[in-house]
Amino acid sequence: MTPLNITHRDAATGPVLHVAGELDYDQAAALRRRVEDVGLGPGQCLTLDLAGLEFCDSTGITVLLAAWQHARSAGADIVLAAVPSSLRRVFTIVGLDQVFNLQAGTDASGT
Repeated sequence: MTPLNITHRDAATGPVLHVAGELDYDQAAALRRRVEDVGLGPGQCLTLDLAGLEFCDSTGITVLLAAWQHARSAGADIVLAAVPSSLRRVFTIVGLDQVFNLQAGTDASGT
């Protein structure tokens, strides 16, 4: 099991959280707290850079949906950048590719 590692930086478009490791039942609360603690205002974009994500279960997907709701409630957008192909496939199957703005690389984070 790889522990979840979350780092934060600010970009011109808004906050960026780099998420690495395993986003599962045991680790999901940590990401939820970090997202809720991010200062987010109208017109900003929260970017979740998932390039280092090794695994994501249904609890992790629920936390990503909560992040989407958090951003929308603040009048902001959310981008999931560098989504691993396995997770992108799940999103496509269940229709979440129509909910999330999925970016192939980390360019959406203002880098």
